[in-house]
Amino acid sequence: MNFDNPLIHAGLQFLGIFIAFNVVLMIVAYTVLAERRVLAFIQGRVGPNRVGFGGSLQPFADLLKFIFKEDIIPDKSTRFIYFIAPIIATAAALMTIIVYPFGPVIHIPFTDISFPLVITRFDVALLYVLGVTSVGVYGIALAGWSSNNKYSLMGGLRSAAQLISYELSLGLSLVGVILQAGTLDLYSIVEQQGKWGGLGWFILRGQFIGFIVYLISAIAETNRVPFDLPEAETELVAGFHTEYSAMKFALFFMAEYVNMFTVSMLATTLFLGGWNGPGVAQFPILGLFYFLGKVFFFLFLYIWLRGTLPRFRFDQLMNFGWKFLLPLAILNIIISATLALFNII
Repeated sequence: MNFDNPLIHAGLQFLGIFIAFNVVLMIVAYTVLAERRVLAFIQGRVGPNRVGFGGSLQPFADLLKFIFKEDIIPDKSTRFIYFIAPIIATAAALMTIIVYPFGPVIHIPFTDISFPLVITRFDVALLYVLGVTSVGVYGIALAGWSSNNKYSLMGGLRSAAQLISYELSLGLSLVGVILQAGTLDLYSIVEQQGKWGGLGWFILRGQFIGFIVYLISAIAETNRVPFDLPEAETELVAGFHTEYSAMKFALFFMAEYVNMFTVSMLATTLFLGGWNGPGVAQFPILGLFYFLGKVFFFLFLYIWLRGTLPRFRFDQLMNFGWKFLLPLAILNIIISATLALFNII
């Protein structure tokens, strides 16, 4: 089928964005429910199980609650910044979805129609992801400052310091993959992991240290336990979103879980082969299920860590980032460069 017509191409792009965003938002909604149920299981409780079968409609009940709650705005806040901050955080989280390859090219049987399971593809997609996700901290920092609340300000400052500390390690942890792949195109990086019957993942080809550094840095980037210092309830009430309510709070809430999902997709794409796995060459649609299965594994890991680990002190968090993760990331670059130089893997 000819998709060269600009109107048809634009329509298909819009349809792809619409489907991807809605699927991601549904997954995010049910990740929240899964987290509440898994944490309840870990803590010997039941969790939400009244709205719908087994609590299946709880995300929609929460959405209605956010919509109908009173929207309280602090008198002394800087209003424009106060309003725009949650939009910045959510937009930065959602914008990266368009470059992740969810699966290989799918061919519809008995037709000449085929389409890739990626919305858009370009040569520097990895740089785009790193650049856009780093903007999200502006939303958090601006929210903390504009609320005119000392707890919010402390949460915003902590988030900015935490991002500077761990963004460096996260970026350096990916250099090993870039050296081996020789490209910044996420689709090409996934294709290069199709060796060994679909198991030529970079984590199995010399990037285990890089994967561990990335995983820890990504948890810190998303402000999740044990790195949830910007919203430490025991110290800062709710941190940067203390003064937020109703839908503006919901946007921050959604941004956190979308960020969890996107960093899980990046880890899957760069280290775990993306859609690659046994049988994908014969049945390409399997790739989509492999990809989502790996992402769900990371989401479960997030939840498991929240129910298991205590929070760091802030000085421990900073020391860990600068004195351990950063040298480890540099060591991984040295090892990866050596392997690439001698074509060992």
